[in-house]
Amino acid sequence: MATVPSVSNSITVRLEVPARGNAVSAITTAVESSGGSVTGLDVTASGLEALRIDVTVAASSVAHGEEIVEKLRAIDGVSIGKVSDRTFLMHLGGKIEMSSKLPIRNRDDLSMIYTPGVARVCMAIAANPEDARRLTIKRNSVAVVTDGSAVLGLGNIGPAAALPVMEGKAALFKRFAGIDAWPICLDTQDTDEIVAIVKAIAPGFAGINLEDISAPRCFEIEARLREALDIPVFHDDQHGTAIVVLAALTNALKVVGKEIGDIRVVMSGAGAAGTAILKLLLAAGVEHATVADVRGVVHQGRDDLNDSLRWIAEHTNRSGRTGSLKEAVADADVFIGVSAPNVLDGDDLATMADNAIVFALANPDPEVDPAIARQTAAVVATGRSDFPNQINNVLVFPGVFRGLLDAQSRTVNTEMMIAAARALATTVADDERNANYIIPSVFHKDVAKTVASAVREAALAGAQEDAAPPRPTPGGHHEIRCRSLATAFEGRANSATAQGV
Repeated sequence: MATVPSVSNSITVRLEVPARGNAVSAITTAVESSGGSVTGLDVTASGLEALRIDVTVAASSVAHGEEIVEKLRAIDGVSIGKVSDRTFLMHLGGKIEMSSKLPIRNRDDLSMIYTPGVARVCMAIAANPEDARRLTIKRNSVAVVTDGSAVLGLGNIGPAAALPVMEGKAALFKRFAGIDAWPICLDTQDTDEIVAIVKAIAPGFAGINLEDISAPRCFEIEARLREALDIPVFHDDQHGTAIVVLAALTNALKVVGKEIGDIRVVMSGAGAAGTAILKLLLAAGVEHATVADVRGVVHQGRDDLNDSLRWIAEHTNRSGRTGSLKEAVADADVFIGVSAPNVLDGDDLATMADNAIVFALANPDPEVDPAIARQTAAVVATGRSDFPNQINNVLVFPGVFRGLLDAQSRTVNTEMMIAAARALATTVADDERNANYIIPSVFHKDVAKTVASAVREAALAGAQEDAAPPRPTPGGHHEIRCRSLATAFEGRANSATAQGV
């Protein structure tokens, strides 16, 4: 699909042009005829003979931006000065910083913030380690941990190249939830080493956000850390995506008038995100799901199943389907893609059930062109910002961690994630919901606080149930207290939790 000009590829070009004549109109014409978009034109200096103009242009790629600059250079009487990439300028020196919450104005301040006064606080924490949450930054701190092995759609680019993404994540934590997040980029991709390092740094944090770690290692790393640590461990690529998908699907089903227990879901992608989405959908009530990967439909008769794929085969595809993804989508109510570009076309979607829902989430190029999908599907969502219904993890992870930190939770589980999804869905009011608005904007003022409140309540309820002693039954046996999920799906939710969701 064609890529449109975007602010993420915007440049500012400094030009010297004659003061008289049609140079300004020639500039805008050159940009627009090249497929770019002028988003700003500022005269920064003026003289009798010449003007200095800064032109800001949105391009579709780096190469496209270079083409536009050459087109501008060819205008008679125009000379090119500095060309600045606005995205790179925003990243100069990094995007986050540490600042003190207290002024250090004099000797008294210094003696309380640092030595000798700080020693008394240290000894109080040594006597009662739980006081670290009350007396240090730990109570509001999250480590954003990566090994650089699966960064965005860029692949295994390493820890240094992953740092801009982790900085951005930390900035979003602060902007949307007031959380102090710290980028931790590890120069190892060894599972044992990653687990050991995160365990070693955990005392300084109230939560761990795993990020951009490739499958299947991410499953083991998360499971082992959850077992070892007394703070929540959340792999956003898995569970953040899953929560937003469940919230969007909840509202999409209301738009088309279908029930979650009746629909047939077909998924493309069995990696980290796909597996987490599947497990959360099953816990939320989906009864009929089929998953396909690069080798086609996942079923128990395949001879290439690893542990993760075997779990999928055992918990999906009740009808025993085989064959390709294209064959599997026939008569499906919902398609969810977290895989690769252009694996389906309009003819494939035309075979789906009436009022079909299509979530094509591969980014930047979806599994099917959204414009084509909208011709037959009733509701379409993507991972892109230039189409309606963007499935974006920033809708979830700030609020989820805000709720976990406020509850001083020691874990994160399926119940909390379903609570987050339901809360996110409710931020779209009944009189707002339609095919083009099933999920709110990331700048919706209520998103983070609504999600945080739901997660906090679920975490506190779970903590109370864990702390409560078993209740004796008339027969002298003990009743196990289950956390709150829809009764019909308690067994499935517990199974999903046991598998690391």
